Amino acid sequence: MAPRSAQWPPYVRLAPWLLIVGGLVWDALDPADYWGDPMLAAAAVLAGALLSLRDVVAVALANVAGILVLSARDGSIGTGSGYLELVNTAFAALLGIGVNRLVARHGRRLERVRSVAEAAQRAVLPEPPGRVAGLEVAACYRAAQDEALIGGDAYALQATPYGVRVLIADVRGKGLHAVGAVSVLLGAFRELAHREPDLAGLAEALERTLARESAGLGEELRLEGFITALLVEFPPGEAVARTVDCGHPGPYLLDGGGAGVSRWDAADPGLPLGMGALGAGWPEVETRPFPPGSTLLLVTDGVTEARDAAGEFYDPVRGLAPLGPFAGAEQAVAALVADVARWTGGPRDDDMAVLAVTRLPRANPPAQVAPLAPVDPAG
Repeated sequence: MAPRSAQWPPYVRLAPWLLIVGGLVWDALDPADYWGDPMLAAAAVLAGALLSLRDVVAVALANVAGILVLSARDGSIGTGSGYLELVNTAFAALLGIGVNRLVARHGRRLERVRSVAEAAQRAVLPEPPGRVAGLEVAACYRAAQDEALIGGDAYALQATPYGVRVLIADVRGKGLHAVGAVSVLLGAFRELAHREPDLAGLAEALERTLARESAGLGEELRLEGFITALLVEFPPGEAVARTVDCGHPGPYLLDGGGAGVSRWDAADPGLPLGMGALGAGWPEVETRPFPPGSTLLLVTDGVTEARDAAGEFYDPVRGLAPLGPFAGAEQAVAALVADVARWTGGPRDDDMAVLAVTRLPRANPPAQVAPLAPVDPAG
């Protein structure tokens, strides 16, 4: 395990030492009462919680050495009060070491949990292929909390007989129920994307699958849950992109790699998946030009609803326009993620998923990439 001090700003390493200096100076100025002793004890415990074991031992030795020097200075060495002072200092040092070992053990357990969560995330949300059918693809997922590697945002890409199809979605809610809904949605998409010739038909088929499987997704998702989703199709041999918007934020077109940025808002966005019982019908498929060299950026509301210190929402059009042009999908995703982090200046309130697709300038696609196999929850 890495030293604990590596996880904190550099100035944190100085805090225990400043407490030691302050406590010893206080004791030196008023040796009869030793009012600085609580500062020495606090230094030992604080070092145990924040620093590496080596630094904790160094703080403990400095505490003991300082008390010995002060005891020699005021002549209390060998007396009952001198021994008591030394025992108290040693006890605080041992307490700091014990705290350090406890924190380290908890850290190792957390790392094991994170490794399991990371493996689960790769199983539920695998990375899409870098290139497929003349398209360059890049994706990124960022959880709102660093400890939570899995959330309710999802994306998937599938090569089908009807072209490359892409899904990006956001499940209402948090926790394991949202992860379960993501798993059902992605499994259904990978299977149905090959069967449904029409993009609107694919959205309806996803709705039916979610309605059928909702009983196992938890009461909250069954009664009040929904999934905003955006389906995009890149038909073979055509420089266009077709979209069906189910209540999701529209994608962003980066012309010429980002020389200009515009949002593709749906003319008539439909209801999110999971709300088909309302009988509002499904939105029509919209077709727009997607020429070579252009990049289509799909995001979840973790991007569009990211706030700065003043509470203003992030706007990818304004944020990305000065940063382009971009060499391709990967650079566009990296620029967007970095700009959102700069905008928020700290932790976000929601998970964030980003997927970018760039149509390569030369229509010379490599061999077809085998479609991703559906995830088997049973392993």
